[in-house]
Amino acid sequence: MSNNNSEKPVIAILGGTGKEGSGLALRWAYVGFPVIIGSRQLEKAQTAASELNKVLGKEIVSGMENTKAAENASICVLTVVQEAHQAALQSLKPSLQGKILVDATARVDFRDPKPPSPPSAARIAQNLLGKQVKVVAAFQNIPAHSLRKKLGQTLDCDVLLCSDDTQAAQIIIDLAKLAGMRALYAGGLDNAITVEGLTALLISINKHYGIKNASLFISGLEGQKQ
Repeated sequence: MSNNNSEKPVIAILGGTGKEGSGLALRWAYVGFPVIIGSRQLEKAQTAASELNKVLGKEIVSGMENTKAAENASICVLTVVQEAHQAALQSLKPSLQGKILVDATARVDFRDPKPPSPPSAARIAQNLLGKQVKVVAAFQNIPAHSLRKKLGQTLDCDVLLCSDDTQAAQIIIDLAKLAGMRALYAGGLDNAITVEGLTALLISINKHYGIKNASLFISGLEGQKQ
């Protein structure tokens, strides 16, 4: 993936006004990617974009209604709450055709975190959207609290990434690296159910120890190509 700003793809963060979505937007915008914050409410999206631009000190993030955001981007990242997952996919299906969709959904109740039942959220997305959309499951286990820290530096946690399309997976691996995150391919979309389950474990660890940034790091990869 090129570092030339003029060649960088536009990234839309759909349902991106929450902590996870805005944190991802901030990290990509910081390294020069044009980012669109999407929301069901235009005003909410524009307010979130304005706040990020103030942090960045430049106008690189814009706000649009979700459908418009998806239409104007080549890579989309879905960061809605689990209750809105199905409805968001259905409403965005026409706008996502021919694009990569990164599904960051973890269907876990923060009040009572337990692993969800299969199929994975990303598999549900792929089945609903069809073969013309390349779905990648990623970023479920990255603490939202960590995303706004150490901009321009590498976070000390790993992204476990699942997709049936290895080329799409590699694009997102490269994209994560540019945002300061190491992403590792962890198999097809059905494996993403395990990644969602790990989210339940991390939430439980956070609650028990009174922290906000429990995360994952995979050892044994020293010297391997990534």
